[in-house]
Amino acid sequence: MTLPTFDVQAALGFLTSQTASIETDVWAKTYPEIQYPSLIPVDTSANPWATSVSYYSMEQVGAAKFMNGSAQDVPYVDVSRAQHTAPVLMAGIGYEYTIEELGQAQMLGRGLTTERAEAARLAYEQFVERTAFYGDSAVGFGGLLNNADVMVADAADGSGGTADWPTKTPMEILFDMNDAMATVHQDSNTVEMADTVLLPVDSYNYIATLLLSPESGKSVLDAFMEANVYTARTGQKPTVRAVNGLDMAGASGERRMIVYKRDPAVVKLHVPMPLRFEAPQQNGFAFKVPGLFRLGGLEVRRPGAMRYVDGI
Repeated sequence: MTLPTFDVQAALGFLTSQTASIETDVWAKTYPEIQYPSLIPVDTSANPWATSVSYYSMEQVGAAKFMNGSAQDVPYVDVSRAQHTAPVLMAGIGYEYTIEELGQAQMLGRGLTTERAEAARLAYEQFVERTAFYGDSAVGFGGLLNNADVMVADAADGSGGTADWPTKTPMEILFDMNDAMATVHQDSNTVEMADTVLLPVDSYNYIATLLLSPESGKSVLDAFMEANVYTARTGQKPTVRAVNGLDMAGASGERRMIVYKRDPAVVKLHVPMPLRFEAPQQNGFAFKVPGLFRLGGLEVRRPGAMRYVDGI
């Protein structure tokens, strides 16, 4: 059924009345395959229309010491800073319905389906995740997997003569993971403590199924979760996650492991304007619902609380 021309405004009004419930349903839905919200603190505090976000990456130096009452050599801490400015860019994704779909929904007295709005939101989440993980050098965005401010170390060779985990013993792999976390702690004068480990998908699967020893009944992953620097210091379990793209994220295209402290004081993603849908607009016999968002990129405030380990 096609609505007559004098019902076009009624169709637009019907769509407008439906969008509120559609958006409520869309934002209530979670997408398990989207990882960035659980791995990166998201900062939406900047003005939605800001043109750029400025921030500082910082390194702390200095430590306290014992001294007597007449001493004059009081130690002082210092913080080295590097200023960064990233643009805030606008992007968009929307959805639409035809006049025929609206007319049929009105005729049958039923609401509009949410599939298209859900697809638009998923496209938004995928875009933000891709930018958060990989950045965009064309606009000056760094990513969590390839940030230029983060120190890169090569994994040590094992008894098999290479650094690749498939050639290493379970204990050597366990050492690599603990050493990466311990290095963050030691190199920062025990200021920083990494609590998150990101691995290539195949590396995660490998340590999740590789037994520490035949008689132990524990995988390398199980052993790491029980005995690691973070747990020893805090009594809490670290987060270990598999992330797509790390299989070739290393400086020479090799596998990369990332350890870092998952804290907004260390790393955050600037999204001054999360996705929002605007009022429906008529375009011929289609009614479009445009969506827009503004993204400011990933900020690594304390590079010393992160480490890349390549060659695993």
